[in-house]
Amino acid sequence: MPAVTPEDLEDPVPACGDPPWDYLASLQSLTAAPARNVAAFRQALQEGAERLKKRFGDDEPVERLVRDRACLVDTLLKSAWTLHVGEYAQEVALIAVGGYGRGELNLCSDIDLMILMPKSAAWPWQSRIEQFLAFTWDIGLEIGHSVRTIDDCQRECAADVSVATTLIEARLLTGPQALFEAMRRALAPARVWPTREFFEAKVAEQAGRHRRYHDTAYNLEPNVKSSPGGLRDIQTIGWVAKRHFGAESLDELVDHGFLTRAELRKLKTAQAFLWKVRFALHVLTNRREDRLLFDHQIRLAAMFGYEDATYTLAVEQFMQRYYRTAMDVSLLNEMLLQLFREAILSAPNSAPRPVNARFQIRNDFLEISSEDVFDRYPSALLELFVITGQHPEIHGVCAQTVRQVTRHLWLIDEEFRQHPRNHRLFFEVLSAPTGVTHELRRMNLYGVLGRYIPTFGRIVGRMQYDLFHAYTVDAHTLFVVSNLRRMAMPKYDHELPQLSRVMQSLEQPELAYMAALFHDIAKGRGGDHSELGAVDAEAFCLEQGLSRYDARLVAWLVRHHLVLSVTAQKKDISAPHVVHEFARLVGDQTHLDYLYVLTVADIRGTNPKLWNNWKASLFAEFYERVRQALRRGLERPIDQEELIAEIQARAHELAARENLDEAILQSVWRHFTDAYFLRHTPGEIIWHTRMLAGRAAGDTSALISVQQQSGRGGTGISTYTPQSQHSFARTTAQLDQLGLNIVDARITPMADGFSLDVYHVLEDTGAAITDTARILDIEQKLTRALERRDDDDAPVNRRTPRQVRMFSTPTQISFSEDPDNQRTILELIAGDRPGLLSRVARVFMAQHIDVHASKIMTVGERAEDVFYVADESGRPLSEEALGRLSLGLHKALDNDA
Repeated sequence: MPAVTPEDLEDPVPACGDPPWDYLASLQSLTAAPARNVAAFRQALQEGAERLKKRFGDDEPVERLVRDRACLVDTLLKSAWTLHVGEYAQEVALIAVGGYGRGELNLCSDIDLMILMPKSAAWPWQSRIEQFLAFTWDIGLEIGHSVRTIDDCQRECAADVSVATTLIEARLLTGPQALFEAMRRALAPARVWPTREFFEAKVAEQAGRHRRYHDTAYNLEPNVKSSPGGLRDIQTIGWVAKRHFGAESLDELVDHGFLTRAELRKLKTAQAFLWKVRFALHVLTNRREDRLLFDHQIRLAAMFGYEDATYTLAVEQFMQRYYRTAMDVSLLNEMLLQLFREAILSAPNSAPRPVNARFQIRNDFLEISSEDVFDRYPSALLELFVITGQHPEIHGVCAQTVRQVTRHLWLIDEEFRQHPRNHRLFFEVLSAPTGVTHELRRMNLYGVLGRYIPTFGRIVGRMQYDLFHAYTVDAHTLFVVSNLRRMAMPKYDHELPQLSRVMQSLEQPELAYMAALFHDIAKGRGGDHSELGAVDAEAFCLEQGLSRYDARLVAWLVRHHLVLSVTAQKKDISAPHVVHEFARLVGDQTHLDYLYVLTVADIRGTNPKLWNNWKASLFAEFYERVRQALRRGLERPIDQEELIAEIQARAHELAARENLDEAILQSVWRHFTDAYFLRHTPGEIIWHTRMLAGRAAGDTSALISVQQQSGRGGTGISTYTPQSQHSFARTTAQLDQLGLNIVDARITPMADGFSLDVYHVLEDTGAAITDTARILDIEQKLTRALERRDDDDAPVNRRTPRQVRMFSTPTQISFSEDPDNQRTILELIAGDRPGLLSRVARVFMAQHIDVHASKIMTVGERAEDVFYVADESGRPLSEEALGRLSLGLHKALDNDA
């Protein structure tokens, strides 16, 4: 076989930077022995890949590398084709399609081929082609292939736009040029997928893809190829351009007037960065990997030369660059698709409908009335968003207007920010009856929001390297505003009825939106972001002309936006003093209402998995208790005896409605302590009364009861056992082994020597348990675990999730006293893992420590749990006991972190 040379390449692939033929010398000596051919080709492929990796490490432009990878594969495939197809090579066409057809191949990308057949009743070359395809897999190429005639191509394209897209990028590798050209003619817009239909299909396809990624590029682990703002969005532009103009490259869009030179540079810079990230992922994993998983982000940041700074990790800097690149791509994608829409779908001579002297509507899109509008009237940069919010019939902003906005961002300076007209316009956006979130997102995408609020501009694309915050700070902030808006709109009342009532009762909901905009605005600066953000918020509100009271209310909300969540999830909200202290902090109903809706909106906007019915019930219960305390008056806090009497009275009312005999109540309740009544709702008291009503005197067996809907938003599990330090350890271990999330545990010693313990659990999905068989399984396994007589507890053997394993959280332990209840409060922060609670419980058991209650809170990869404990005599722990406990917990947890 003759040596392969560059001249053998018959396609228009761009010239390769470092010719791959330098390392294809092994092909020069191929013989007819198939085994030796496989080895030679495999070696050439491996040498080529190693050479590309080295060039990547030497920081050679990635644009050259992806094209050289395509050149390398071209050469190997053409040689293999000639070797196996032989005398039929000029009758059948070998065609590169998809990304490979563009002449762009990442290191481990799939290689898509089509074998184009002439019309023929019989294919004498079929066995040769089968040998060729088997050979490509043997040498290590991941080939995706199809075998078609021109009629097949036309039929498949007409049925599926994705097939049409793949063939639009077809490139002849070898074979009859006439056959290839005949195929291209058969697939021309006049015959299949006219430009208009193709454009609409690709836009719909992109919208569907974006929805799969929650319509945001700012997820924790974005997909470089498919997420919004990824490579696929750039390719969509190219596909439409090729179909409409026949353009072979993005450069040609400049000639057609669709892109400026500056925009082309920005688009190419973004494409090169995304290519580089994808190439690096393939280098790290040695496989096709397009997801920026946590496993890879730190290593990629190091590969790209980022270093940890005082307040920002290297990985956070790297990811901020990624997210800002994705934002650039999203903006250019929107603008170019809008230009195509205007060129392909819109009536070219449609008359505009004036809105005012500065804006008009044409073909349902808003546009400026003349190109110098922003120069003459800079406030129009904000007015644009007021108009699009006020006119729901407007489908968007025309491309040329978007371009003019981005060109005139420099006009938003300090003088612009101080102008009263702009203050009024900004608040018109916030106070609009509809479209508030949509317009804020549009303002952020166009760069206006970050210019008008410079501190907001600094958090655009900023990520926090943890599992708690699922989005970048700016994306999270706008999700919080969106959540508040949904509460404010009656059509969403069914989602959160109580919160919707509270939100809709606020006199100035725009103050809540303002607090949402500023609540995390100081992230990444060092120090307490709540305090720093409060200062920024108050200054901005005063500059905007808000009253001093309103400005201070917004600043107060920013300063305390975490307090309600932390109090409800970490403190014993059944304790009257906890409620009274919080009531003193909020001071009045107005502050409580604003803080309540902001807190819930914040949690729901942090991570889709965080909010569940348990949290909804917990926050609602605490809100109601604080509301009642405010109604009583801060000078008249409720005392413990009064609260117990109130709870018992409500439980009596509930028992009467359920026809529960008074004698049964008295028989069971005589074993209940004051602590029990304080910790449980009337509904739980009746549940436990029924549970214990028929229990025979002297029965010491474990009693288990599962309440499918606990009234607290999860599933309640009650255990009634002789007082034993084994029960907490065994119960938590068994529940963990069953894959349940324990969100709350209350261990209450009874007057009869038993312990009535209540655990509230959720499935991994955050839902209550609904399957009857699952509930029966839980009851049976818990009963067996609690009735065991040996001291050895089975270890939890569930595997720690992949993402959690990426983090190392040092164990932190702190103690404080709860003098009102004679308990020690233990706060534990540690890396979350299966079996964590049971490990802690075994330490308690070994050191003879009684657990009275626990508050379980998982914050991403971290467990932040609070335990209320006492010694065997029911007293707070001594200094010596605290030291032993701290040492024991560190030993149990640090060795397994």
